[in-house]
Amino acid sequence: MQVLKFGGTSVADASSIKQVMEIVKRSSARDKTIVVASALSGVTDALIEIGDRAGLGDETYLQGISDLEKRHQLLAGELIPKNFRNDVLTILTLLFEKLRDVCRGACLIREISRSTSDLIVGFGELFSTRILEAKCNSMGMSCKWIDSRKIIQTEPVSRQIAVTVNTAVTFKNIREMLQNNPAKILILPGFVASDPEGRTTTLGRGGSDYTASLLAVGGKARMLRIWTDVNGMMTADPCIVPDARTIEHISYKEALEISHFGAKVVYPPTIQPVVAKGIPIMVKNTFDPDGPGTLIEGNPPEGHEKIRGISGSNRIALLSMEGSGMVGIPGYSSRLFNTLTQQQINIVLITQASSVHTMLVAIDEKDAEKARLAADETFAYEISLQKVEPLKVESGYSIISLIGDDMKNQSGASGRMFEAIGRLNITIRAIAQGSSEKNVSAVVRTSDVKEAIAAVHEEFFGSPKRQINLFIAGWGNVGKSLTQMILDQKEALMREENLVLHIAGICNSKKMAFQKEGNRSFDISEAFSKSGLPNSNGSFPDTMMEMNLRNSVFVDCTSDHYLAARYADILEAGIAVVTCNKIANSLDMDYYKRLRCASRRKNTPFLYETNVGAALPVISLIRQMRRSGDTPVKIEACLSGTLNYVFGKYDGTVPFHEIVEEASRLGYTEPDPMTDLSGTDVLRKALILARECGLEAEEGEIETQSFIPPEWPNEKHFKNLFKKSIYHGSKLRFVTRIENGIIKAGLEQVPASHPFSDLRGTDSSIILYSRLYPDGLRIEGAGAGADQTASGLLNDILQTR
Repeated sequence: MQVLKFGGTSVADASSIKQVMEIVKRSSARDKTIVVASALSGVTDALIEIGDRAGLGDETYLQGISDLEKRHQLLAGELIPKNFRNDVLTILTLLFEKLRDVCRGACLIREISRSTSDLIVGFGELFSTRILEAKCNSMGMSCKWIDSRKIIQTEPVSRQIAVTVNTAVTFKNIREMLQNNPAKILILPGFVASDPEGRTTTLGRGGSDYTASLLAVGGKARMLRIWTDVNGMMTADPCIVPDARTIEHISYKEALEISHFGAKVVYPPTIQPVVAKGIPIMVKNTFDPDGPGTLIEGNPPEGHEKIRGISGSNRIALLSMEGSGMVGIPGYSSRLFNTLTQQQINIVLITQASSVHTMLVAIDEKDAEKARLAADETFAYEISLQKVEPLKVESGYSIISLIGDDMKNQSGASGRMFEAIGRLNITIRAIAQGSSEKNVSAVVRTSDVKEAIAAVHEEFFGSPKRQINLFIAGWGNVGKSLTQMILDQKEALMREENLVLHIAGICNSKKMAFQKEGNRSFDISEAFSKSGLPNSNGSFPDTMMEMNLRNSVFVDCTSDHYLAARYADILEAGIAVVTCNKIANSLDMDYYKRLRCASRRKNTPFLYETNVGAALPVISLIRQMRRSGDTPVKIEACLSGTLNYVFGKYDGTVPFHEIVEEASRLGYTEPDPMTDLSGTDVLRKALILARECGLEAEEGEIETQSFIPPEWPNEKHFKNLFKKSIYHGSKLRFVTRIENGIIKAGLEQVPASHPFSDLRGTDSSIILYSRLYPDGLRIEGAGAGADQTASGLLNDILQTR
């Protein structure tokens, strides 16, 4: 014999119930089957509200009943053929009339007792299972509806706060039910029971699971199957971690731990009967019956993963009790616990300092004020003598629990968990390890819990898909090229590297837009025009740091001084920086060192390959040479692709300034072309190259001479420069030379025999001389252009993983 339990989402509508019936049909072909069902999704809450209205004398309860009746009638009409429909509609009509009678009585006396409330709320399961019975009969299956209230008996409600099942009577009734009903399928409503006087009672939270558990034990079932809307118990909440996977095998104790700390698949107290008898529980997805599920059993097979999953509990309040009078005095803890027990407040987590000076307990947030008042009353005398402080209450917390077998012997597991959370700069308020040795828990702010769970899951279970959250500053030529490149490479990166580049934020000089979740396309133009926020006074990096998304990368596609000055703050926040903006690396040497210290201290990448040669691998090559002890001793470089393009194209026939304007339109220049023409851009590149080779140089130490005339434009000046180069058989090139600690940069007439003479278009060229390369190692290629720079930025972004 087997027991199948279907939750509210499994019987939410006609299509869901059809799926349920297919599962019942398939299961009953193998074994006698008991089916337990909850009320339709949302019906229990609606009945609670109807009861509350009736108890207040509010006659709008009648409309609520009518709405429910219409919903169930429409469902029956959609599910059940005409020749089977009349009987179930008649039954439903009688049930709803009885519901109206009960509510009418409560409305007249303006009061609703616990027994009346149980009677009203219990109608939901009666409605749903009667429809299931009719559908089952219409499909030609041998089934019978049994009223659970005649099977499951509870102790009189007036005698205790929580309902207690009389298991001796209940199990006797279950045995007799099975003996007296030869039908292959028995359908029973969950949640409802009755006391010895025949009054309806309810089994509380998870009541339908409890019904199923009792039936499984009383009927000596070989298995309890719980059908829900997820593929069993998961390694984490799939709403938080989309890549969470099903735990195929888990022990009873581990399942109880995961459920206690937030997983909603099973409710621990309700499955206790089957746990005690060792009956296995299979949790499956009604809507994916052939998909994976979780088998909960006493001795699951050994697996290579000792860590089973991560769960979280929200709406947690922390109660802190502290005072010097607690030290060495026994009884404070027990008095606090007794006080909370008397107020029917459940303690979720406890932690106490070894000094016994402070104690902290976690409870449900809704009980916080009640707990504070009760505790302050209990310790009023000690508070008046200032031996203890008034109870401190902090709300807005969540508990993250790492669940696994024999946690105390899982070397490094706790450390890895706390380190994963710490990498996100999330503060851990409290920690605790369960005496069951099945969990380690940490308390964090609820605002941080999703990020923390995702980080811990990735630490222990990895992820088939890694997401990098990009915050792109600047949406000019380079920014637009980069965003298009990311879009073009999306499928290839996912297919080949299991990587998702998600643009979580982007800004231009006036507006900024953000998209925290990466499950929809981001129309940047529309975001700026319709939902863009003002971008001023550092609001873009500030908002990025406040969002605190893991795997975040700040990508600077601007030449903005203010943003460059914020790099240290961004790195200190644990956010990687990828930049083509040369300003930060060419500011004073103290800031240059500060950036690298922040990067090392926070283990956060700071990458700027595009600072010198767009996508040319200059910076990375110098680093490799230095690591191997072969630091360049001399550098010759033609670093400005822009100036190479302009001087390479200029022959006196087209005015010099028009060629500059053309280069700007093509995206070869800095946002302000004078940055290139003045040599400022080259000076920054030269300074960065020198510093990468180990020189502690400042911009003012570079020897340079401008070729720009006092008046702009001045065509005569540039024609003279061109004529001189022709006369000497040379080419005009802006050359940087670094040797013996001296940095020089300026316009030179390069002879035809020199490699720089052959540069074409926006090509740049860098020649590195070292001990291993005395004749020079040359890197050459396009040194300017939005696409080339975007390509270099993208490669740096991929290096942050």
